Amino acid sequence: MKTIELTAAPPRTEDVLQLAEGDGLVVRTPNGKAFLIAEMDRGDEAEDDFAEEVALARGNRALRELLADRSRESGRYSLEQVREKLGLRPL
Repeated sequence: MKTIELTAAPPRTEDVLQLAEGDGLVVRTPNGKAFLIAEMDRGDEAEDDFAEEVALARGNRALRELLADRSRESGRYSLEQVREKLGLRPL
């Protein structure tokens, strides 16, 4: 990854984007702030990965059962229940 330090004369946008191609670019401002500029994927590769993950999750019976069990939990505990579970004395 490349790094450039900005000075009084800012670079042209096209030059910055060209430097960012591939590995990305860190741009540091005179006041010390840093910004990352990175090229995004072209095409539908990320969408394909997501669709594959969804298909794998749907085919995973153990995961589906775990999620079903968790969805049945109330999800709420009183302060008294939390204290009891942690072994703390009541107030």
